[in-house]
Amino acid sequence: MAPRDPGLQPERTALAWRRTGLSLVVGSLVVVRLVDAPAGPWLGGVGLAVTGVLWVAAERRGRVLCDRAAHPGAALLLATAALVAVVALLGVAWVLTRAS
Repeated sequence: MAPRDPGLQPERTALAWRRTGLSLVVGSLVVVRLVDAPAGPWLGGVGLAVTGVLWVAAERRGRVLCDRAAHPGAALLLATAALVAVVALLGVAWVLTRAS
């Protein structure tokens, strides 16, 4: 079996992960701005740190994808989805406590 021809798919995937990382950075900075001290800077800092880890993992995954015939595992996608779900739940909880 011949190795697959990746075409432009790895480049599109890398660009998508960069957009995701940029969105997470902006979201973290919005948290710093909107959430009251001392929680805002702390949560924003954690968000920026997690974004950095995800960004490095996505870059590493992109290099592996370009070099291999098979796709790497979906752990990065699962971790990102779990992070987004947790942040969304925390955001909803924060909004509900502020509305009361």
